[in-house]
Amino acid sequence: MLIGNLRHRPVRRLVQLFGGLLLYGASMALMVRSELGLNPWDVFHQGVSRLTGLSMGTVVIAVGLLVLLAWIPLRQRPGIGTLANAVVVGLAVDLTLALLPPVEPLAAQIALLTAGIVGNGMATALYLGARLGPGPRDGLMTGFTARRPGRSLRLVRTVMEVVVLAVGALLGGKLGVGTIAYALAIGPLAQFFLPRFDVPEPHPGTTTPRIETAPTP
Repeated sequence: MLIGNLRHRPVRRLVQLFGGLLLYGASMALMVRSELGLNPWDVFHQGVSRLTGLSMGTVVIAVGLLVLLAWIPLRQRPGIGTLANAVVVGLAVDLTLALLPPVEPLAAQIALLTAGIVGNGMATALYLGARLGPGPRDGLMTGFTARRPGRSLRLVRTVMEVVVLAVGALLGGKLGVGTIAYALAIGPLAQFFLPRFDVPEPHPGTTTPRIETAPTP
């Protein structure tokens, strides 16, 4: 069964969901074109892309679908947004990379990195605020945490991201100042934007979800 109730404000929530996912993919592509470093999962995606010759967007989709398979033993329930996340983000990455040529001046690279990080924070708030299901990788983290009650989400997330970062770097994914800047900025940015895009549930007692750390696609 899919999570996420579309009976409440369906048009806004769907527009917000797909707008957020498209922006998420586009912002990832901006960071790729900056050549200044990517977030841990995208270091992994880029490394696999370079190893296999597949486009980065194709790798994003393939990894997302494989991660969804890992939800089954963890008994996680996908939402409409979860399934859309697995596909739309990758398509947006490839489309943006096709339209945006590489840049060389450092100032232009910094501008792309900054726009990518800010756009990623806004995109995170848009798709989370729609309340139509987490991204595949977030669900994997929460699923592991639920099966290991003594482990915090922050710990599980950190271990998982260190692993994918290390593997991605070994495969040739781009580490750099952008990796550090993303880690420092994405949480505060998502927290800033989320109250502005959150769609409250109609029943009493619903509160805006708190973000321990920034979600992934």
